[in-house]
Amino acid sequence: MKRSLPALVCLALAIGCSTDQNQPPPAESRPAAAAPFDLEETTIATLLNDQESGRRTARSIVEQYLARIEAIDRSGPTLRSVLEVNPEALAIADALDAERKTKGPRGPLHGVPILIKDNIDTADRMTTSAGSLALEGSIAARDAFIVERMRAAGAIVLGKTNMSEWANLRGTHSTSGWSGRGGLVRNPYALDRNACGSSSGTGAAVAANLGAVGVGTETDGSILCPSSIGALVGIKPTVGLLSRSGIIPISSTQDTAGPMARTVEDAAILLQALAGSDPRDPATVNPRRRQEEYHAAFDVNGLQGARIGVPRAKFFGYSDGADAIANAAIARLKELGAVIVDPADIPNAGTFDDDEMEVMLYEYKVGLNSYLGALGPSAKVHSLDDVIAFNEANRSRELQFFNQEYLLRAQKKGPPTDKAYRDALAKNTRLSRKDGIDAVMDRLHLDALVAPTVGPAWLTDLVTGDTVAGGSTGPAAVAGYPSITVPAGDVFGLPVGLSFFGRAWSEALLIKLAYAYEQGTKHRHPPTFPPTVALNGR
Repeated sequence: MKRSLPALVCLALAIGCSTDQNQPPPAESRPAAAAPFDLEETTIATLLNDQESGRRTARSIVEQYLARIEAIDRSGPTLRSVLEVNPEALAIADALDAERKTKGPRGPLHGVPILIKDNIDTADRMTTSAGSLALEGSIAARDAFIVERMRAAGAIVLGKTNMSEWANLRGTHSTSGWSGRGGLVRNPYALDRNACGSSSGTGAAVAANLGAVGVGTETDGSILCPSSIGALVGIKPTVGLLSRSGIIPISSTQDTAGPMARTVEDAAILLQALAGSDPRDPATVNPRRRQEEYHAAFDVNGLQGARIGVPRAKFFGYSDGADAIANAAIARLKELGAVIVDPADIPNAGTFDDDEMEVMLYEYKVGLNSYLGALGPSAKVHSLDDVIAFNEANRSRELQFFNQEYLLRAQKKGPPTDKAYRDALAKNTRLSRKDGIDAVMDRLHLDALVAPTVGPAWLTDLVTGDTVAGGSTGPAAVAGYPSITVPAGDVFGLPVGLSFFGRAWSEALLIKLAYAYEQGTKHRHPPTFPPTVALNGR
């Protein structure tokens, strides 16, 4: 991915940690034996069927996942992906079991345990902190809109996941997956490798089967990168399909939540449940907004006749392994009936990186001050300036690995009426949309574009920070357009995903294409928690 951004900006989650949790994992660590667990790779459909048949209850499902978190996240490999579990999860499960008996299932996620990022508000006994000690103990007064939606569908919020602190927009040499509250998330495919961010905790947890599905957030790459690295399906929807109200913000023009799952079907089911118009988020009442029945897109022949473009410039050439996997995937797409247009380069790709950051910093200041200013009197911080001061006062816990340059730069920005902001936003919108993705798709009559999502996971290094290079998340992120990553193969056991992206509101089409590719390849494999990569074979 673009290294000019703080290694993939996203939103995140956390759990209290001791000083030694902040240190890189020892290479010699080995996972301990876990208790018997028969929900590995289980799907939403299976969980619903098992409850309907009486084979399982919501309570028994939650009990298994809680035991799995204890065995894998708290001990064993010690992924540190789950900041805190919901202390009310079992009581909620009991209530849902009783409700099923008297009224039937509440909705399409009845009794399904979901892990959500720590930047998403829950009005319960769990903290919403974006991984920062400055918000430790902060309890939201109201659920985020998407949490209201998932509860209405019958889901159980199982816990909150660790994340890159402040969604990785804090320091220029940050390490993805590290937060002051939770320490460092470890990659379940190689414990000394990075889990990517900022939705690193959700990615690692869902990959390791610590929950049925998860929810992450993205500004640029924060859903797609950890999903790619975790052999997951991640959907970054069009900005405005899912509400952002109740989510700690970075960018009002790029932020979105999205599903992270082990299958396209599960990701689409979760997307359907989360989507909805919310008066608290003006982007969701866009008159051009289009929400469809995504389950109708599950078609194994969905690639037949689809015109797929390959934007090689900017998105290939940074990783030999990722290139080989993407080229094999493109060949497979053709075998599955797609018409491949290669190359189909996106005009202006890579030309708006600096302006993207300029826009983010303006919007970050406005959004964060608004969110923090609405917190109750018991909160430790109520403004961006308060966060900066808190970090300085707690330097030994918050600033021991990297500083807060992005927070300082955002604080210096003026109001969004500034000409610099308005010009940068207008330029980015035009270059990424009309003169970018839309231009190449119109000219070549394309249904979608495909490219490697990002290369294999890099070694975690808290001294120098992330070393990620390349990636294809930028154009869709800046445009606010949808993108889906699907497992496409691995390099020495490290997963690499293929991204399908395209026009605004094209989620149903992209799901159809991604589902057909997934069903025709089946590259997803669960992790085995090795301490490092075995280089003597794939």
